[in-house]
Amino acid sequence: MAEIAPFKALRYDTHQLRLEDVVTQPYDKITPEMQARYYELSPHNLVRIIRGREGETDSDTFNVYTRAQEYLYDWRAGGLLKQDPEPSFYFYSQTFTVPGTRDLAERRGFIGLGRIQDYSDKIVFRHEQTLAKPRADRLNLLRHAKAHFGQIFMLYSDPEAAIEKLLETEEEPDMAVLDEYEVLHRVWRVYDPAIIEAMQLHMRDKKLLIADGHHRYETALAYRNERREKAGAVSPNAPYEFVMMTFIRMESRGLVILPTHRIVHGLLDYDRERMLEASRKFFDIQRIDMRTESRSATTLLQEAGQGGTAFVAVIKQGPYLLRAKKRAVQEALSTLPPHQRELDVIQLHKILLERVLGISEEAIRNQDHVKYERDAFEAISQVRQGANVAFLMNPARIEQVRDIAFSGEVLPQKSTDFYPKLLSGMTIYALE
Repeated sequence: MAEIAPFKALRYDTHQLRLEDVVTQPYDKITPEMQARYYELSPHNLVRIIRGREGETDSDTFNVYTRAQEYLYDWRAGGLLKQDPEPSFYFYSQTFTVPGTRDLAERRGFIGLGRIQDYSDKIVFRHEQTLAKPRADRLNLLRHAKAHFGQIFMLYSDPEAAIEKLLETEEEPDMAVLDEYEVLHRVWRVYDPAIIEAMQLHMRDKKLLIADGHHRYETALAYRNERREKAGAVSPNAPYEFVMMTFIRMESRGLVILPTHRIVHGLLDYDRERMLEASRKFFDIQRIDMRTESRSATTLLQEAGQGGTAFVAVIKQGPYLLRAKKRAVQEALSTLPPHQRELDVIQLHKILLERVLGISEEAIRNQDHVKYERDAFEAISQVRQGANVAFLMNPARIEQVRDIAFSGEVLPQKSTDFYPKLLSGMTIYALE
């Protein structure tokens, strides 16, 4: 059973601060350049808490985590962050242009608390593995700040959009901000007890799939276990038994998954003709007009992908369209579960990267010789600058992600890129 709860969020006082100066993209998407820009925007930008600068004189008693703790305390004490008076859910709308198109889309969901569940409970499901270093970093921040600043992006099934209908409103939003990617974020506070109860009842039979935020979820799980051990008992309603989530239905037309292209570089024994010849066992290969640029290449790829797995391999001499030979691919992947074999990313990793190019699974996991790039034009540019080959690919479908996650399996790293991201700092869940 998925248990959700309203909460009294900490929110920036927009009478004193502009939201666009203080909210950020999720911590794991903040580049050094973005961090510097956020620091310049405001001395109260959330980046100082979620991805603060390290100092030359940092120590065990004075570091990014202790400074985060001090910032949060000071901003609350100074009234820059205020707690809402009633427990609430927060209706969250994102309006955006789908990258690579001119299509305008809206994704709707709601922010609330979700009970932290072990994966073995079969209520919360993951679709990717996590790494130890980011988990340790987020756990240190949580131990010091005792608050959740970013939302875990959770998917649930609701074909009839029952919850979205409950939340529809003509009122002006309580918060609105346009981010650096021209995404309009709007939030309405929902505190009507009848609506809250209806939402909770509707979610009770739902499975939850983590779209983004695996590290944050597992951090919250580890922290919950620490606090339980320290208390010597389980207190079901303790604040650390819950974590802040944004719930979005899987059937939403605004649910966009972008592809993440692969760039192979630094292979000393790379040979174009040998790669193409080895690939022909598994793919029909067609040379594309050398003048093809990123937009037309991705359009061609999308059309080809409607009939099965397809990639565009970009080398210095020009691009090639690769269409999978289904029987050969299925035989090559026969040791994998059937629904894994159908995934483009599995075929790319297991056949083209590992078998054809000889890059080991461990090397791929460690990002040796393989880089990831969302933008097709940039991926093509990397080849012009000396990379061996770039593989442009279509995105995974939500049905594929769902089926693999619900079966207890995980996808390779960088298999999904949900767009747009959920802003950090719109709501904060303080445990104390």
